[in-house]
Amino acid sequence: MVTATAPAAAVPETPVSNKLSIVMFSGTADKFIPLGVLAQAGAAMEMDVEIFVTGFALTAFTKEPKQAPFPVEFEAMAPALMQGMQQNNVASWDAMLRQAKELGAKVHVCSMMSGVMGLKLEDYGDLVDDIVGAATFLETARGGETFFI
Repeated sequence: MVTATAPAAAVPETPVSNKLSIVMFSGTADKFIPLGVLAQAGAAMEMDVEIFVTGFALTAFTKEPKQAPFPVEFEAMAPALMQGMQQNNVASWDAMLRQAKELGAKVHVCSMMSGVMGLKLEDYGDLVDDIVGAATFLETARGGETFFI
């Protein structure tokens, strides 16, 4: 016996956003690598990439950046990770972020946390485009994908 199947219901297409927003709030070394990778990949895919840096991540963006520590649970793996990155010619997170910026990515730092930490625009290095508030960043991120690192 042959059974007729009903035609598949039309599935409405979900519009694809061309915007990637990344909130970088962690100040540990293991989080900066994904920041560089995602920003670089998104920019290379011609996405609008907006990065909002806040919390303990701010110190890595100053003119005299503090070395980001590895979390205690990953400290033993850090040397092997760094050696593997070097052997595979993987760029540093800030080199990846520089390339993303060359392709149009923007890096904003949080005005509230900058104020709390006593940091002004002139205290940040050349990766930082400006200092903005959370509402400004959220408006920029509206309608796109947002990742928290």
